[in-house]
Amino acid sequence: MASVNSAAWREVCNKFTTAQHLSDVESLKDPANDPFRSKYKARDLLREIYGSLKDFHAGEAEDESSGERGDPQPAEQPVDGEKEDGFGRGVSGDSPAGLRAARLGAVEYYLGFSHVETEELSAGQEHLMNCMKLLETCTMSPENVSLCIHVRNQLGILWAGRDETETAQGFLEAAESIYLRYMKEEGSPPTDMTEYFSAEENQLTHQERTKRFELAYTHTMYYLAQLYQNLGEIERAATYCHSTLQRQLQLNQYNPMEWALNAATLSQYYITKGRYMEGRHCLSASTVIAGLAGEVPSEAAAQESEAESERREQLRQKRAEIARCWIKYCLNLLQDAKKLLEDNIGELDVERQEELKRARRGEEEEEEKGRKSTLLFGSEDTFDSIASLEEKVRCLLPLDFTEARAVFLVGQTYVTQAKEYFEIDGYVTDHIEILRDHSALFRALAFFEEDLERRCKMHKRRVDMLEPVCNDLNAQYYLLIRRQLMFELAETYNEMMDLKLTLANRQTDTQALDNHTIKKFNHLCSASAKYFQMFLDSLCSPEGKFPERLEEEVLRPALVARFRVARLYSRLICPGTTTQIDNLNKSLDSYKYVVQYCEAHPEAAVAVETELELSQEMANLLPIQINRLKAKMATNDLSTAQFTD
Repeated sequence: MASVNSAAWREVCNKFTTAQHLSDVESLKDPANDPFRSKYKARDLLREIYGSLKDFHAGEAEDESSGERGDPQPAEQPVDGEKEDGFGRGVSGDSPAGLRAARLGAVEYYLGFSHVETEELSAGQEHLMNCMKLLETCTMSPENVSLCIHVRNQLGILWAGRDETETAQGFLEAAESIYLRYMKEEGSPPTDMTEYFSAEENQLTHQERTKRFELAYTHTMYYLAQLYQNLGEIERAATYCHSTLQRQLQLNQYNPMEWALNAATLSQYYITKGRYMEGRHCLSASTVIAGLAGEVPSEAAAQESEAESERREQLRQKRAEIARCWIKYCLNLLQDAKKLLEDNIGELDVERQEELKRARRGEEEEEEKGRKSTLLFGSEDTFDSIASLEEKVRCLLPLDFTEARAVFLVGQTYVTQAKEYFEIDGYVTDHIEILRDHSALFRALAFFEEDLERRCKMHKRRVDMLEPVCNDLNAQYYLLIRRQLMFELAETYNEMMDLKLTLANRQTDTQALDNHTIKKFNHLCSASAKYFQMFLDSLCSPEGKFPERLEEEVLRPALVARFRVARLYSRLICPGTTTQIDNLNKSLDSYKYVVQYCEAHPEAAVAVETELELSQEMANLLPIQINRLKAKMATNDLSTAQFTD
């Protein structure tokens, strides 16, 4: 091969530098009608380099057939397991022949990468596989290990793009195996691919080599995280995602907003698993790193510059999305605490609460141990800020109203932030989802409130935020969302009615209920029935006919709505017997519907076991009650007639 100090070799190095500049820098300036112009020029230079390398090798004493491909002598067959790592037992990777193979392989790699970038995937695959074949004739060494990982990363991406997940998995897991084996056996910073074509004075420093090699493996982990997610291996995907994010921070190779959004998204996995310490850590890191992206440009600045306008939009949107992840964190924390503390009728189990409070100290110690064993995000500049933010939000389940309220207030702060971007005008679906999360925060907090009047007021806040939106939504375009809102409003009014009933039952003499209390109770009862009926009406055909067979997604909600309507009509407090009988008949009709539907469609019974059992019972009892009222009314009518006579 030509000397590294020869003019011919320096020309090769200059061509490589020019090709890199064309592909990475000049291509960004290419016109829309010729988007790959610079990449094609870079490719031509790479082909010239490949030809020059073969000319350099032509005079060397190598096997002719191998020389035509620029390959070293054929390798011996690898022992078990070595082929999986992509290394043979042929020439030494650090020998002149090994270095020649690596240089030719690097050109094949860059040609393959170029073809993939210009959407010529078959040609790209061919060049990348040529690179693989060249490297498989060599043993692993610092001279070729980085290239081995890069080429498998690219082949993994290429096959994943074709939805050939299993093939992609093979390449990416091989890349990971190569990295782990190299770090175990060698560990020194390997040669970077760009150094194959650099003058001696331009070789990278020890530190820069390490950084580039670690970044290549970080990309491997990033691609594996996505691949495992697509395979449904969610826990494995989360582990790789967490490690990728941490490595990006360590290497200082990340876009602040993209990193922050990925960390916030990862938090949602931890939250669903009840791992609130890890979820909080991800969200705290997300908030801190997002702050590194700078201030949101003002509206005035956005109007003057298209770039500032785009930046303003991106920053506002991504920070609002991070805020929504915080909302889910707070909401799930409250809801999981509620599940832990509620008894079999949905009320606070005081004995359980005291038991958990006694165990709290042990939990706090476990939290500290868990924190020490968790892979923490952050650098010297951000670690303290992340830890400071974590201290403001608890990760242990709240056990009383004071603790629950602290979580609620954090969630409510992020609701305000999220709504600033996701306004009703332009983001109807997102805005309503945020409103429903806010409503759910109130509902979860109400569970911890001992004062029933204050609890009722919390539910009233839910009604006040949801009812106007529900009534204003266009039923044609937002039918599913309106159904969700109608059902939630019906349930909220129902909860308020139950609270009022509980308060009324605390009075020794029910006859002492004043007209205002009765009116309020009946209003809540009627409002709940109204929204349940609106939900049921939304299931009807355009001709107003209720479906004979309910779709699976609305089966339980529809039958529950019928059951609740029946219950509500039977609870109305009426001054006259005739009205009371009318309401009980309406109640009986709804109970009968639930029973008859489940008889006609036995598979539906599984979805509403409790409601069906109660409906069957009430369908038998209500006729007796109605007959008694009718008999009483007839007796009263007879007495009145006799008195009149």
